[in-house]
Amino acid sequence: MTEPIIIVCALLLIAYLFDLWADRIKVPSVVLLLLLGWLTRQAVAWLGMRTPDLDALLELFGTVGLILIVLEGALELELDESKVKLVVKTFLAALLPMLALAFGFAGVMSAVGDVSFPFTLVNVVPLCVISSAIAIPTAAALSRADREFVIYESSFSDILGVLFFNFVLLNETVTFQSVGVFCSQLLVMVAISLAANVGLAFLLNKIEHHTKFVPIILMVILIYAISKIWHLPALLFILLFGLFLGNFDQLKHFRGLRMLHPERLEGEILRFKELTIEATFLVRSLFFILFGYLIETDELLDAETLPWAAAVVAGIFLLRALVMKALGMRLGPVLWLAPRGLITILLFLSIPAARRVPLVNRSLIIQVIILTALGMMAGLMVTGGAKKTPPQGDAGPARQPPCDGNSALTKTAA
Repeated sequence: MTEPIIIVCALLLIAYLFDLWADRIKVPSVVLLLLLGWLTRQAVAWLGMRTPDLDALLELFGTVGLILIVLEGALELELDESKVKLVVKTFLAALLPMLALAFGFAGVMSAVGDVSFPFTLVNVVPLCVISSAIAIPTAAALSRADREFVIYESSFSDILGVLFFNFVLLNETVTFQSVGVFCSQLLVMVAISLAANVGLAFLLNKIEHHTKFVPIILMVILIYAISKIWHLPALLFILLFGLFLGNFDQLKHFRGLRMLHPERLEGEILRFKELTIEATFLVRSLFFILFGYLIETDELLDAETLPWAAAVVAGIFLLRALVMKALGMRLGPVLWLAPRGLITILLFLSIPAARRVPLVNRSLIIQVIILTALGMMAGLMVTGGAKKTPPQGDAGPARQPPCDGNSALTKTAA
């Protein structure tokens, strides 16, 4: 067991250096992590080392990483009346391209591949969702306004993408009954979120044991997993929980929340944020290194799917530019932050074998993820996205980071 421990520790330390240097070398850390994982596989093969089957770990790290990334991003968001316009704009920016891309890709691929439209639609939805696991850390180098836009947009995209995917997976035809069930699930999840938020905040305040934050995170993951079993929009709970804790200072005037002793809870929330940042960095790094390790070179260079992948990526950025223009936004570095990644993999792995279509395979998924990451990298280099620009748009005054000592890690893992 000594060699695997040395390898994993060395890889995570290299990942930490990537996070520190990402702004200076103008390359998103996720691109470097994927490359690191792929190079590790080549080295392992060259040395003749035997490794166990790691495919099962990918979904595990992906699910935990998605929860922590959305939670960490939500904890950093300031929610007040000045953010209403931003929330509406980011919601539309996440929803409209997703629907247009999904129905457009499904229509073309079902015609070319001679496959039923509902089957194709299930398969293409993973390609239409922005990965917050990549977008949020990359946006750390942008201005405050752009960073807030990316966090809201990518979080909405993850949540809406999961909702859309589950709906088309469970309902081949749209009926009043299916829509009614969908709306009822949303209401149930909101009610669960409100109750769980207060309950978890109460435990955060009352637990006196020296180990208190790990149990809270474990309960958050548990609620998420149980909600997934019931086909409820579990990511909505994660987003609301993060917003609740991150904006608790603005909610403390509500009489019902005074029993939580807001003056004491604020310090605990600060410590919880710091632990979440650390845990997010660890799980996110492990996931992308593992994903890079599991990439087959033949799948990456598959000539049959490469034209389709290029067409999909071109459609993603073209439609994104049109929607941003329609919403009155400037085409700056935010245009290029539409990566596919963790959520794409998780949704693709959730498609039953009987519902998969030949055109949407592992090669296409891998190529789209790599091409969007490279497009993001090139776009940020061209637009100078790594430079801090004066805030533009609807964002209000920026809140200062909670702890200057962790500013480097906060910038890269947020």
